[in-house]
Amino acid sequence: MSKTLQNYHDWLQSEIVDSQSKQELLKIKDNEQAIKELFGKELSFGTGGLRGIIGVGLNRMNTYVIRKTTQGLANYLRQTYSHSSLLKVAIAHDTRLYSQEFAEEAALVLAANGIQALIFSGPKPTPFLSFTIREHQCVAGIVITASHNPPEYNGYKVYGPDGGQAVSPFVDDLTKAIAQVHIFQDVLTINRQDAEKKGLIKIVTSETDKLYLEKIRSYSLNRPQQKIKVVFTSLHGTGNCFIPTLLKQCGYVDLSVVKEQMIADSKFPTVKVPNPEDKASFTLALDLAKQKNADLVIASDPDCDRLGCAVKVNAGEYEFFTGNQIGALLLEYLLSQLQKKQKLPKDGVLIKTIVTNDLGKKIAESYGIKTIETLTGFKYIGEKIKEFEINGSPHFLFGYEESYGYLVGTYARDKDANIAAFLLTEMTAYYKEQGLSLLQVLENLFQRHGYFQEDLLSVELQDETKANRVMTLLEQQPPIVSGLQAVEKRNYQQKKSYNLITGEVQALTLPQSKVLYYRFNDDSWFCFRPSGTEPKVKLYFSVVAASKKEANNKLAQLKNAVLAITNI
Repeated sequence: MSKTLQNYHDWLQSEIVDSQSKQELLKIKDNEQAIKELFGKELSFGTGGLRGIIGVGLNRMNTYVIRKTTQGLANYLRQTYSHSSLLKVAIAHDTRLYSQEFAEEAALVLAANGIQALIFSGPKPTPFLSFTIREHQCVAGIVITASHNPPEYNGYKVYGPDGGQAVSPFVDDLTKAIAQVHIFQDVLTINRQDAEKKGLIKIVTSETDKLYLEKIRSYSLNRPQQKIKVVFTSLHGTGNCFIPTLLKQCGYVDLSVVKEQMIADSKFPTVKVPNPEDKASFTLALDLAKQKNADLVIASDPDCDRLGCAVKVNAGEYEFFTGNQIGALLLEYLLSQLQKKQKLPKDGVLIKTIVTNDLGKKIAESYGIKTIETLTGFKYIGEKIKEFEINGSPHFLFGYEESYGYLVGTYARDKDANIAAFLLTEMTAYYKEQGLSLLQVLENLFQRHGYFQEDLLSVELQDETKANRVMTLLEQQPPIVSGLQAVEKRNYQQKKSYNLITGEVQALTLPQSKVLYYRFNDDSWFCFRPSGTEPKVKLYFSVVAASKKEANNKLAQLKNAVLAITNI
């Protein structure tokens, strides 16, 4: 019998697996392909956690996979903190299907292992978990979320004691610990009543909510007198926990919310995908904005770590900003106000990812602020903040990534739509008081630093081997664009940077990653990044020019040149 079939029969015969799950499994007893899909491989723990379709089997998100993963975490924590008497782990969840149940299962496994689980009375944003870990001195955190993925998905992310997403070596050691756990034989669990009696499950009180809100408000830079109209939607997620409170209490916001989308709903019935990067997710919010003649429209994703926005151009018309543009505007506002108040630290830094465009870097330079780059993923920004904290310098000011994630300050170690919504609203009101719209502020930035345009193509492939073939093609042949010369190639898998003019080779200091990056002589660039977990690749493009028209033309040429090589 193959290993796949053995796994299938183990689940069918296990006394632990519930009868409903067994009924689901019996339906596929003669379907080899379905059995292979569910049991041919395990849902892999990568990039700080699990993410997959909800269902029965080793390759799906379910109670048994959650328990096994948590037992691995418990084993790791017990070994790492063997001299500590009481270990605490905070667990949050979003509004997705089974999120609350999965969070409770994780809490019961931790409690059975003598680790205190701090849980919440309802869904909470991911960045709030990060804050809670730090505030309650936890050794780790878990959040049950699949962020902005479709409704059939859920996920499980692990955070370290600093409140940042798990990175190496923590994530490597944890992955090994999870792999050593047998999904049925090695897992300990306990009932909720016994766990609470022993003080091993505790609900985090609203006092932590207050501290979080106070911390966010402490980053306010102005108290505008100019009232603005704002429309907000949480897209059926956890954005309704804090954002309406923050905006209503600041005094200069006339807030309207999209009522249908403020209701927590795991099916996300009013949107195709609950993702503020997708303009279609703003349909209801824009309808309301037009009725109210709103100045600003904002949307957060289900776990409230990403924020998108649109601004009024004139009555009835709205323009969307990209994640790069929102980040650049927030950065300009932050640095200009700190400089004005003479509070700009000499050792201040901006952190951005390698696939975030360079407008932020140009803005930072104009204020004498250094920029540090990380690999894609906010966990690497959080890792840098931790490093700065340990070393006592430099001073972290702002971190962002093109995928709509931003953080001001160090109260949390993950992107936070709550502070982004708060400061974006404040900034809009402040500039309106000066007679400026955010579109005018952005235009001023373009005139000072160049017109930046960017695009992202996410392409699903028939098989994972094609990603390697495409990467080899690009490695051998730089994209040829009229008027541009490729001057640098970075292969993050080899950890090498190649000067394509002089032939000089330098070592890259960032962690090894399957990423290929080309920079051109005008500071335009292109980046190719295969997914680590599915047959998908992402192609990032960024250009800069003296005018918007020229930038658009250059972007089209660069995309065509790359797609001609890759044939995808």
